[in-house]
Amino acid sequence: MVVTSIWQTLVEHPEFLAMLTIPPVTAFVTWVHVWMALKMLFYPIKFRGIRISGFPFFGLPGLGWQGIVPRKAGKISGVIVDQTLSKLGSLDEFFQAMEPEQMAVFITDAVDENLDALIDEIMLERSETLWGNIPYALKRRIYTQAHEALPEIMQSLVTDLTYHVEDLVDMRQMIVNKMESDRRLMVNMFLKVGQKEINFIWHISALIGLVFGVIQMFIFLIVPQHWTVPFFAAIWGFLTNWIAIWMVFNPVEPRFIRYIQFFTRVSGFPFIKLQLPHITRFRWQGGFMKRQEEVSEVFAEIVVTDLVTLENIMNEMMYGEKAAQTRELMKTHLYQLLESPVVKTTLRMSLGRREFGQLKNTIIDKSITATMVPLRDPELNESRASKIFGLFRDRIRALSPDEFQNLLRPAFREDEMTLIVLGGLTGFLAGWLHLILVFFPAMQ
Repeated sequence: MVVTSIWQTLVEHPEFLAMLTIPPVTAFVTWVHVWMALKMLFYPIKFRGIRISGFPFFGLPGLGWQGIVPRKAGKISGVIVDQTLSKLGSLDEFFQAMEPEQMAVFITDAVDENLDALIDEIMLERSETLWGNIPYALKRRIYTQAHEALPEIMQSLVTDLTYHVEDLVDMRQMIVNKMESDRRLMVNMFLKVGQKEINFIWHISALIGLVFGVIQMFIFLIVPQHWTVPFFAAIWGFLTNWIAIWMVFNPVEPRFIRYIQFFTRVSGFPFIKLQLPHITRFRWQGGFMKRQEEVSEVFAEIVVTDLVTLENIMNEMMYGEKAAQTRELMKTHLYQLLESPVVKTTLRMSLGRREFGQLKNTIIDKSITATMVPLRDPELNESRASKIFGLFRDRIRALSPDEFQNLLRPAFREDEMTLIVLGGLTGFLAGWLHLILVFFPAMQ
């Protein structure tokens, strides 16, 4: 009776047809502006617009837009390392799990194949005349001496680098540098880890918008003022973005709610199957938080293939902020090649003190370059990644819910209010257009 009375009141309203458009329009507009907000979170990767010096809004370099995640890649990646990756273990532990002894053998074999050419390159660069005049038989003795000494030198060098990896590589800085130099990588990481949550936010927003649209329709019935259309559209836009983001991460800890279940879902038609009523529990938890086991697989794969890789660790070690310390450590091993009687007699006496000192620096530079070639080998990096994948996956699964949410939460938290306010502004504009295009013509 009450429903019939309300419906009769609606039908008799002079703007009944215009009012009926409020729920579907609100649902559609909400769906569109949430899609737009999510896109603006990640794209464009690079700033698009007009650069203006000292532009004061949103940390942008001018009038235009750059995705929040790529724009703040350094800060967001720093938060992820501090809040999550640092809790998974130390760089020393990960490097040890890569089995550096096997790495040393691989590097030795690769360098050994080109060792003669490497020695020629070093000597021709430092003293072309001297090296050109040395008899080939003497050169062969130098080559042989280097080949014999190389395995032991590389084994002790890699062992030493492994022992000092924490001193030579700042894991936080390594990952931040990687993210800042490849901002698309960070965007892809968030999309792989959180694609289901992003889709959830997008699609649930339409349902939330529809519910708000029905509420707004009855508000207009009680308060038939046209200003309510854009005003409440702005409120719904604001609330929709906030609710959708909130539902992804909250509650952080699972809460179990008892209810009476009358049916179960099945895969085929009619999609439900009746059963005897019984009390069961519903697990209420943020959508992302529920997927910890699944996300652990995805995130661990990203970490071991793109972030904490052998190539990245060694790049940071050889060329990063602590490269000078790495060079000093390498000297103690590589200079052993110069201590053999053949090399010492041939080079030190012929070159002189100054040239011999420059030769030492050249040996370090060329050795670093030669060592990095096999370390960039995809097969080697893939094999090392497989060594630590399980370690990362299991430890991500073991994170507490508060720690786990920080894999995705920083992307939304960084400019969450911007996205929410954007929803309100978009809602207001859509409500105003709705008023102009639908309500005003209906009055005439």
